Amino acid sequence: MRGEADTAGDDLPIIHGAVPSREVLLRFIAENPDRASKREIAKAFGLKGEARVELKDVLRALEDDGLVQKSRKTLTRPGALPSVAVLDITTRDKDGELIARPAEWADELGVAPAVAIRQSSSDRAKGKTPVGGLGDRVLAKIFPAKDRAGPAYTARVIKILDKRRNAMLGVFRETPGGGGRLMPIDRRDEELLIDSADRAEAKDGDLVEADIARSSRFGLPRGRVLSVIGSVASEKAISMIAIHAHGIPHIFPPSVLTEVETVKLAGMAHREDWRDLPLITIDPADAKDHDDAVYAETDTSPDNPGGVIVTVAIADVSWYVRPKSQLDREAVKRGNSVYFPDRVVPMLPERISNDLCSLREGVDRPALAVRMVFSKEGRKAGHTFHRIMMKSAAKLSYAQAQAAIDGAPDDKTGPLLDTILKPLWHAYAVLKRGRDRRQPLELDMPERKILLKPDGTVDRVFIPERLDAHKLIEEMMIQANVAAAETLEKKRQPLVYRVHDAPALSKQEALREFLATIGINMAKGGQLRSNSFNGILASALDTPHQTMVNEMVLRSQSQAIYSPENIGHFGLNLLKYAHFTSPIRRYADLIVHRALIGSLGLGEGGITPDEEAALDDIAAEISTFERRAMAAERDTVNRLIAHHLAGRIGEEFDGRVSGVTKAGLFVALPQFGADGFVPVSTLGRDYYIYDEAHQALSGEKTGLGYRLGDAVLVKLVEAVPLAGALRFEMLSEGREMPTATRSFHKATRRGKKQPGTRARRGRR
Repeated sequence: MRGEADTAGDDLPIIHGAVPSREVLLRFIAENPDRASKREIAKAFGLKGEARVELKDVLRALEDDGLVQKSRKTLTRPGALPSVAVLDITTRDKDGELIARPAEWADELGVAPAVAIRQSSSDRAKGKTPVGGLGDRVLAKIFPAKDRAGPAYTARVIKILDKRRNAMLGVFRETPGGGGRLMPIDRRDEELLIDSADRAEAKDGDLVEADIARSSRFGLPRGRVLSVIGSVASEKAISMIAIHAHGIPHIFPPSVLTEVETVKLAGMAHREDWRDLPLITIDPADAKDHDDAVYAETDTSPDNPGGVIVTVAIADVSWYVRPKSQLDREAVKRGNSVYFPDRVVPMLPERISNDLCSLREGVDRPALAVRMVFSKEGRKAGHTFHRIMMKSAAKLSYAQAQAAIDGAPDDKTGPLLDTILKPLWHAYAVLKRGRDRRQPLELDMPERKILLKPDGTVDRVFIPERLDAHKLIEEMMIQANVAAAETLEKKRQPLVYRVHDAPALSKQEALREFLATIGINMAKGGQLRSNSFNGILASALDTPHQTMVNEMVLRSQSQAIYSPENIGHFGLNLLKYAHFTSPIRRYADLIVHRALIGSLGLGEGGITPDEEAALDDIAAEISTFERRAMAAERDTVNRLIAHHLAGRIGEEFDGRVSGVTKAGLFVALPQFGADGFVPVSTLGRDYYIYDEAHQALSGEKTGLGYRLGDAVLVKLVEAVPLAGALRFEMLSEGREMPTATRSFHKATRRGKKQPGTRARRGRR
């Protein structure tokens, strides 16, 4: 079908009704981020019928070539900002206009793009849009800039998430005369001069909070120390660096704390009395809050022989945290609790998280419960939700519950063994049949924990034992999350799903090429399921490539996010999934609780029409805040380990190559859970070639090199605690590269083009 001719951009012709060229599509996606879904693109170009099918193929090809990437249902150019993003307003341009940058930006994407904040004087006067200022964190609508001489994007503020924090964090360095300088932790901040009268009790090397006392047109601004956190070498200081660097709200405003003290306690209105049901909590031994409790029993119905009934009760946070309250505004601004080795930055004040909504043993507590019926094969036959008042029969640790099942009950678990614990383990065996049939992605990537000494420094790094008690709670929570999503979908109630997209075809292809180098086949096609990857992992089990394959499969996966549109959860192999089980520490779960209460008519605290209308923005915010928390936690661990090893310069360590780039090798120290870098220029007297398919760096002349997963010996030559950086010298000789890699070198020397390669000079 042909229509009227038109142009896209400067001089690229298009014909309405015909699939446009790749160049036209790429320009349209770049210039229209808010209309870059397949449906909107088809609508914009007037495509119908077969033309829509052809468009889908062209867009898939662009994605496979790495020219576009998919975020939920929207396409963007790699490195491009989405149509809605969280920004930090950091500076002004020469004309006084506010300039912002993305709150979170991956290092591999280069420098974060500048965004000009646009707001007309009439809009400000009429109060149509929030007025942002320097230092504010905002949620904004993003538009490609029309003026190519300025920032690449413009933005309109939708909502101010966090008003300016006057305090900045830095290391105080004393100067002659009694004053000093503040060396900022955040590289976007300027140094401050500190007069002797404004240094408070700060000593050289202390981590301090300071504000700008006055600025000058010439020279550095002057600051005033507000508080001394302590020596930069302490663990307390290290986690505070991450909190400030990532802009994590960590102090509850007085209005929030005042509101907490005046909340109305939950009563029995609209609640069922389940206080006689012996629900128990099973948590880590040092847990301070307990937001989930479980109970299981045999189903006595003759229609379900061998079946079980599993009950999961979750603290009723929605009763205490109501929409538009001060508590709610602060919770959505945080998005989730953030966990550091020495502290937790909670989403909700302790009065809520550790008291009123903690399912304490022997204390009446409000909860939202789901009662699930499973067949003996582990298939869920049905479920119902209930708003209840409960009383936990026991508080157990994972190790305590497991020991009882393993034949070593203590005084507390002994009386519970036959009536509560054994039925729970029997129910888990039933649920496990369903899980085994479903075959979620089963990566073997053990999580390391840092144990601190009383003085806050690192004692040791260890891998906690993975017990059946952990798996039992995990599977019961997963099933409760599924039940929540199914119920809300059946009620046609808008909600926030937890979604996990299938790996992009381009990542699948990269993984396929890598696996081929170690003799593992991976089927082609875009319809892979999680069990396809499990087959790959099984092929590598108990081989030298096991860890390497697990890491490569992990890298191929998409990142799970929150979204009001359901695309399923690829990793768990589930069609419907929503976080329901941790409303104390995740705002997404609180939204799901409110949606259930509203749609099922369970009383006060249900979702509001304003919340339903804002689910897109809420999902974008909490997904960003989740990434922020993960980055802060990772940075803190890196800084801790760098500080722990700073006194061991020159020592040798056993490591493993955990990453291969053109610039060099990342080497992990398994005993510390940390990575360091070996620059390619220090590897040896050879030219080193990066082979992406083999994940290897190898010498052009010798054919010796290193590849992902290799066991190596390295020497620590530098540790920078504030940056969380380690630098190593490679002591192990490179090994003979596979035949395929040697052929790769020969092809490169003959001048044949090899994608993703670059020769680097070693030490000469």
